Amino acid sequence: MFKGFKNFLFRGDLIVVAVGLVVALAFSTLISAFTTNIVTPLINAIAGDTSKGPGVGWTIHGQTINLGVFLGAVVYFLIFMAVVYFVLVVPYRSFMAKFGTTVFGAPTPPPATKTCPECLSTDLPAAATKCLHCTSVVA
Repeated sequence: MFKGFKNFLFRGDLIVVAVGLVVALAFSTLISAFTTNIVTPLINAIAGDTSKGPGVGWTIHGQTINLGVFLGAVVYFLIFMAVVYFVLVVPYRSFMAKFGTTVFGAPTPPPATKTCPECLSTDLPAAATKCLHCTSVVA
């Protein structure tokens, strides 16, 4: 039972999806702060709404554009992504490297191949001494 659970947890796809979800949630916070503190006050200012909210920024037609709150969300996003990278991605990448699997990086290059001089097939492994297709000797 525990072996199956361990295999489920350490599947590469599951970790990739989890990191993607965390990034999406943090990005959601950034977008929410942008719309709440910059876009909405601009729209209210154009519409002529005179209610004023607290915050540091500019005031246009009685609406405060909370630049400080938005910059705080940007800093939060950057810090959160750094923590995710150094606490989840780097240890998981080194863990998977022990098993010969690469994640969150460049794909593994295909193995080296060579061409048979007789039948011209190009899918022979580099260490092959005979062709898989015509069985001729390959130097």
